[in-house]
Amino acid sequence: MSDTDKQLRVSKIRNGTVIDHVTGGQALNVLAILGIDGAGGESVSIGMNVPSDRLGRKDVVKVEDRELSQSEVDVLSLIAPEATINIVRDYEVVEKLRVERPERVTGLLTCPNRNCISNANEPVDSRFDVVDDGVRCGYCGTIVRDDIADHLSVS
Repeated sequence: MSDTDKQLRVSKIRNGTVIDHVTGGQALNVLAILGIDGAGGESVSIGMNVPSDRLGRKDVVKVEDRELSQSEVDVLSLIAPEATINIVRDYEVVEKLRVERPERVTGLLTCPNRNCISNANEPVDSRFDVVDDGVRCGYCGTIVRDDIADHLSVS
């Protein structure tokens, strides 16, 4: 049996987005960012912890009939900084881009500091500045490093 016969094959999508080179184990968080929980009937394919020359292991998420908004790409870049976004139309990749970390994200994360004004039922959206080692709350200065996905507030 050749190596190609041993590989799991996931069919191509006609139109939509392929998110490749996602940090291993983060595919379900990607779905949370996209607001996909299975109830909406979206057609989604996921490969988790598959071998990757670049990352060691990676996740791949394919979503049919959906292109990502910039805010979705921004928060995705925080949990999967090596990700690539492939836009597919008529079974062909028409655009391929790498995610870029934004300078700031607003309204997408919750601050872990219970005393932060963004958690006090005030009419403010959370605001985080993206720093080298994570994100820093724009109100109280709390830094979130490795567990950014635990603070997603997207639905």
